[in-house]
Amino acid sequence: MYKAKIKIAIILTLLLFCRVTQVRGLGLSANSAILIDAENGRVLFESNGYERLGMASTTKIMTAIVALERAKLNDIVTAGANAARTEGTSIWLMEGEKLTMEELLYALMLTSGNDAAVAIAEHVGGSIDKFAQMMNETAKKIGANHTNFTNPHGLADPNHYTTAFDLAQITRYAFRNEAFAAIVKTTHKTIPRAGYEWGRSLTNHNKMLTMYEGANGVKTGYTKKTGRTLVSSATRGELQLIAVTLNAPDDWADHTNMLNYGFSAFKKHVLMEEGAYVKTITVKNKYAGLVLGEELSGAITDDELARVEFEYDIDQAIANKAKSGDIVGEIRAINGREILGKSILVVKEVEGTKDEGDSFAEIFGRLWRSLATQS
Repeated sequence: MYKAKIKIAIILTLLLFCRVTQVRGLGLSANSAILIDAENGRVLFESNGYERLGMASTTKIMTAIVALERAKLNDIVTAGANAARTEGTSIWLMEGEKLTMEELLYALMLTSGNDAAVAIAEHVGGSIDKFAQMMNETAKKIGANHTNFTNPHGLADPNHYTTAFDLAQITRYAFRNEAFAAIVKTTHKTIPRAGYEWGRSLTNHNKMLTMYEGANGVKTGYTKKTGRTLVSSATRGELQLIAVTLNAPDDWADHTNMLNYGFSAFKKHVLMEEGAYVKTITVKNKYAGLVLGEELSGAITDDELARVEFEYDIDQAIANKAKSGDIVGEIRAINGREILGKSILVVKEVEGTKDEGDSFAEIFGRLWRSLATQS
């Protein structure tokens, strides 16, 4: 029994050493870090990526997307007393001052205006508490299940927390919104200032935009309690990566190292095109084909590409009643237990009949021919 405990301790020590060596190999200072494929959310690298920590002003990524989904860019927002009195980073809003939602979103994401965050929250939600509820509802919809928001700006609160994984997925979701993507890649913007002929000149705090090739977002953050937090994004070719660090003293270097690793180790590979035929099923005594509803692709290493396999799940109860265009399942590209990419399966009527064996032969023949061509 004593020897067994020693062996277990040695194994755990070796595993810890390997993990620390890997992190040091990337030169990370962060307490928590993660790198994902923006297209499908696959985790490409992580260190303590699932630990709950404070997020500071990276909170404003969620503030922005909730506002974009629940308000219009040309909405006129009137700053209230709460906004004008908000502590921390500010664009010096005056009570009663009016700006458009779009202008406030630039102030929120470029210069991290806490007063802009409050003005946005009160306009959209009616109060900070109700807006925070909207933020949490959106987080749950995204699948950020270890995140909780109590405010729209990120000022320290023990009940206001996230994980690097959740924050990466929130950012991935936010990038689906074209207005969000346009705002967070902007380096400079001028917006009005009440009572002055000249406007407010906003400069983006995110240095990655000017120091890293292909950088296109997204948000910095800092409080004494949380330390430095950063979410960055970069695109090279067809591959977009999202990096997150929480409590990272040297965050610019951390993100440069993670993104360099991602772009050197991974490439986007299209495994099957949208509309590609998968198999034939029986629907209401008729034959119908299943096709991909969207491209099956992802960030994949060359070694993974050589070992990729495919699996699919079909909800037979839905398939039995399905009509053309219905989603009845999904197909996944896998490497062992890891999902490299996935796509939905959609019903499409076809002529003639095929047995299941023929369809399997056809799909995997096409897949392997496609992979051979890419390699």
